[in-house]
Amino acid sequence: MAKPPFLPCLLFVASALLSTSCSAVPRKMVAFYELKKGDFSVKVTNWGAIITSVVLPDSKGNLGDVVLGYDGLGPYLNNSPHFGAVVGRVANRISGARFVLNGKAYRLSKNSGNNTLHGGHRGFSSVIWTVKEKVDGEFPYITLYYHSFDGEQGFPGALDVFVTYEISAPYELSIAMCAKSLNKATPVNLAQHSYWNLGGHGSGTILSNTVQIFASKITPVDANLIPTGAYMPVSGTPYDFLKPMTVGSRIDKVPPGYDINYVLDQPIGSNGMRKVAVVKDGDGSGRAFELWANQPGVQFYTGNFLNDVKGKGGHIYGIHAGLCLETQGFPDSVNHPEFPSQIVNPGEDYKHNMLFKFSF
Repeated sequence: MAKPPFLPCLLFVASALLSTSCSAVPRKMVAFYELKKGDFSVKVTNWGAIITSVVLPDSKGNLGDVVLGYDGLGPYLNNSPHFGAVVGRVANRISGARFVLNGKAYRLSKNSGNNTLHGGHRGFSSVIWTVKEKVDGEFPYITLYYHSFDGEQGFPGALDVFVTYEISAPYELSIAMCAKSLNKATPVNLAQHSYWNLGGHGSGTILSNTVQIFASKITPVDANLIPTGAYMPVSGTPYDFLKPMTVGSRIDKVPPGYDINYVLDQPIGSNGMRKVAVVKDGDGSGRAFELWANQPGVQFYTGNFLNDVKGKGGHIYGIHAGLCLETQGFPDSVNHPEFPSQIVNPGEDYKHNMLFKFSF
């Protein structure tokens, strides 16, 4: 019998409340860990809580790794594309690297022009996480933990953060990201930043992939990729993926590619999540996935800034070598009261669940 989904994350949030101070945590070492069920496997590292590979068969039974990444740990230490990482404390961009909360102005680390991107210079993608538990067996999982201190990268309040990766069924990857604010109200918006290429990580571009996104609106952005605060219908625009479309069919209309937050339409279902998107490989592998999540938005990004990055096996990743579907709260919500709030008050829990259902 399958255990309840996302249980490890919930258990460890509770146990964190009984833990001692951060200084009492044993010395943390960086390593790679594998979850495996049959011919489906997922590898992660506790540096940045990064997914380093996802291997599954194609329609002919040939195994392939479908996420972009590097060989070995070294290149991940300066992982500017954020391959496979958990990004936070606040994913995406914060305008002017500042916000006001409860009457107090907070100034953040600037790492994207005048703005903050993915938590700042040393966001959650650039720290060592503690392995709290790794369990093999029928439904293998690993739970990682990070304590973010009050004032880290300018954000208020101490935060305990947990990420659980689990093979929850054959060819299904569940991801549970949760956090607890310990002493101050703070924004929290975690995202999983894997770059997918269902033809295989070194197979070329994703322009022939078919994508369907269950969202009838986007949050448009200015020249610095900061949301304007408006909601824009996708109907009649190159952003309309309500029906399956190839990525490359209209990408020339939005140079250099897609990098936008979609406002999801589907209601939350009995599994506590909504259907977000479907992606299918267009080059004959037969691989596809459905993405489900409990967040209100998803960032669709087509690897526009990949510039001949040397990846796994010596493969060179150029522009559009992978696509990201980062479920999230809306970008820059701390500066847009009209957006759903991402503020977590002391004692409250932040919960972000995702499910990838693969087929071939």
